[in-house]
Amino acid sequence: MVSLMGMGNPLLDISADVGQDILDKYDVKMDNAILAEEKHVPIYKELVDNYSPQYIAGGATQNSIRVAQWIMTANGKTGETAYMGCVGTDGYGKQLEDCAAEDGVKVHYMKDESTPTGTCAVLVKGGERSLIANLAAANNFKPSHLETAESKAIYESASVYYIAGFFLTVSVDSLKIVAEHALANNKTFCLNLSAPFIIDFFGDQVATALEYADYLFCNESEAAAYGKKHGLGEDLKEVALKIAASPKKNSARPRTVIFTQGSSSTIVACNGKVEEYAVEPLPKEQLVDTNGAGDAFVGGFLAGLLGKKEVGSCVEAGHWAARFIIQQSGCTLSKACEYKL
Repeated sequence: MVSLMGMGNPLLDISADVGQDILDKYDVKMDNAILAEEKHVPIYKELVDNYSPQYIAGGATQNSIRVAQWIMTANGKTGETAYMGCVGTDGYGKQLEDCAAEDGVKVHYMKDESTPTGTCAVLVKGGERSLIANLAAANNFKPSHLETAESKAIYESASVYYIAGFFLTVSVDSLKIVAEHALANNKTFCLNLSAPFIIDFFGDQVATALEYADYLFCNESEAAAYGKKHGLGEDLKEVALKIAASPKKNSARPRTVIFTQGSSSTIVACNGKVEEYAVEPLPKEQLVDTNGAGDAFVGGFLAGLLGKKEVGSCVEAGHWAARFIIQQSGCTLSKACEYKL
């Protein structure tokens, strides 16, 4: 059975290069991720009608699991990963399932016949991206799906779990079922803070999930938002140390906190120590877009964990995966992985 299980919001990315006019019209900022409000609803049709968008399998957690499996496959380990989330019974849902399966991920979706599969508008400008997620069916994941025989077989066989913070708006109860299983069996639970709005508006849910986290990932804007909300200061190394030292349910291992900072060094805090890992810069002309970069980093890191590598090697695998993905449109695995763990 599988070693790594992810659970999250499966979304089909509708990705297009846009001008500042669209960003202004829908009041969105670059390098941010938000949930669609009423005012954002027309953007999906506008992209389809006017921008010849690309349709790319997305959803933060699913991206990370696909990347992890892509790397594991290149290292002789097929069928190591599984993913759960909720989709509709429509073409978009089938596209997501086919894409994940093609990348070697065992997909066990909950299917909602009454709601369409979720989508995410990916607005690309100058290589940076802004995300507007319309969760639709993804918002309807229920703990009951984890009671099915297939779900139990998956999560009971896995040794590492990964859930992005975006899922905290959907089903904290489902997260707790998986996290409690990890805790009871001394397995590894990984969490991502995902976006500033999660930290700012879903603070209680974050606090609940964080206590289970053996590994916590986020980028510099999320780290800054967390530091600000919790009065931890502006020095991100200090913020990382304080999160690493915050209450934790599984005392058998310390928490490791990983902050990515784009092309700046990645910060890793654990056991009262902070280390920085430099990122090899990518020439600007090779950058396609940053959509999926953070997800790919996590995928590389998780592949390192599954390969029983030290944290430094896990970070290196993450950097390599992110560097590959930002040279593609979205989280597209266009060729065989060349990275050896």
